[in-house]
Amino acid sequence: MHGFIGEFLGTFVLLAFGVGTGAEISLKKTLGRGEDWIFVTFSWGLAIALGVYVAGSFGSDGHLNPAVTLAFAMFNGFPWKDVLPYIAGQFLGAFCGATMAAIHYWPQFKATKTAEEGNNIGVFATGATINNPLFNFLNEVGDTFLLTFVLLNLGNFTTGLKPIVVGFLIMVIGQAFGGTTGFAMNPARDWGPRLAYTILPIPNKGDANWSYAWIPMVGPIVGAILATWLHGLLHLL
Repeated sequence: MHGFIGEFLGTFVLLAFGVGTGAEISLKKTLGRGEDWIFVTFSWGLAIALGVYVAGSFGSDGHLNPAVTLAFAMFNGFPWKDVLPYIAGQFLGAFCGATMAAIHYWPQFKATKTAEEGNNIGVFATGATINNPLFNFLNEVGDTFLLTFVLLNLGNFTTGLKPIVVGFLIMVIGQAFGGTTGFAMNPARDWGPRLAYTILPIPNKGDANWSYAWIPMVGPIVGAILATWLHGLLHLL
């Protein structure tokens, strides 16, 4: 239960702040509307750092990411018995965090009438700036490979200042490579909020773009597995 609770609360914090950032910069009648990419990546970096701290304080490893959990179980000794509780906590926490942000910005959703004005799935989930499924998939594989490979070299990244390091890692990936697909790197981060956008009666909402959703699901899993496998192989040499 500690793993489930920690991952739920940590991912809840991550997505409440993350989706809140998307709403703040996108919707009408907010003070932060139109902020730049550095603002976005900085906010997401802080969100993940705080989420890792929260998860660690409740006894989980602070993965906040099903791709990381699955890859660590395959190649890094994470117990298989904990995989399902971790992943369940991550998806549920992401959904609930996105729901909190949606409720907070409900009047702004009502004031933003169309997708073109900013009331669109991009507030909640990721998408490609250029629709090219092969390269969109490779972008998510590469981003998550970098994320996971660095995490593996941090050891227990819930302690001390390491969550801040993880936050800076998210920031630099976003600033270097995130402008193509929104650097999801995390199936729960994308699918939990996308589901919330789909089923909640959010005013004036548009299409949830589920046809794209396989990319932030499969790409991060492949990237995390490749990074964890290569990290283990290199340490055997």
